[in-house]
Amino acid sequence: MKQSIVKIESLSHKYTRDWAIRDIGFEVDKIGILGLLGSNGAGKSTIMNILCGVLNQTEGNVFIDDIDLRSKPEDAKRLLGFLPQNAPLHLELTVEEYLTYCANIRDIEKNKIKSAVDGVMEKCGVSHFSKRLLQNLSGGYRQRVGIAQAIIHQPKLVVLDEPTNGLDPNQIIEVRKLIKEIGEERAVIFSSHILSEVQAICKQVKMIESGRMVFSDSMDAFNNYVLPDTMIVSMDNPPSVEELNAFPGVTKVELLNDRSIRLHFTPNKNISKEVIAASVQRGWELNEIMFERTSLDEVFAQLSNKTKR
Repeated sequence: MKQSIVKIESLSHKYTRDWAIRDIGFEVDKIGILGLLGSNGAGKSTIMNILCGVLNQTEGNVFIDDIDLRSKPEDAKRLLGFLPQNAPLHLELTVEEYLTYCANIRDIEKNKIKSAVDGVMEKCGVSHFSKRLLQNLSGGYRQRVGIAQAIIHQPKLVVLDEPTNGLDPNQIIEVRKLIKEIGEERAVIFSSHILSEVQAICKQVKMIESGRMVFSDSMDAFNNYVLPDTMIVSMDNPPSVEELNAFPGVTKVELLNDRSIRLHFTPNKNISKEVIAASVQRGWELNEIMFERTSLDEVFAQLSNKTKR
């Protein structure tokens, strides 16, 4: 039984002389949320625009539910909903008017439009604003309406490009919850340059950097892939900097105060155990160890460098 709704093969695209993306390939499960992660300009939006039929790729193939997007674009695009970075809202319309318009262009049967609009407004939590002009909604509610237009025709695949950009923390939490609910019913591709956003809602992650795939696995595997390379240790009787510099794997020592030290080290899963053992043996009186994760930029750099070897 086929488990994927999307299959992308050797996808490449160039705008002028340079390749925006090169040799991208992956599949998307029928149910769940896949995170497309990458820094700004990495190529995420190019992939999503090709997937949604906005761009024709230079090379490669895209299949949506086994339908070739290039040869049968209308059939393929009927199966997906798309929310680009800038939601395609008509601000002069009310929420109900706009979603009715979207239902019409999605070829929903006339006698089913009202129930489709009512259902999607309830799903996205905007029913109480049905008569309000879009221009009078907050950013969070505009995003909800943008998501509503993407799912009004009940597509098998929903593509969301940076859907939480520009929202305040409370709005982000609400939109995350909505996206999770959608991901329980169908496939969702969630694009972001913010690692915490992808970590919060995605089970699978594909990382793009400089137009190439540099990581493709589960979110759990990603979180464990790049080990923390610094930690802060608190001791009542800390050793000298020289003694710590001589410790196996330590590359740099920073004194934060008379009891706290930041240790930089080479990737080593056992570093905490080794520090604890040394503390007991040498009387350092260790109180606390706190690991610091590498920044997203450093993660990108490490993964990108690994693919170039």
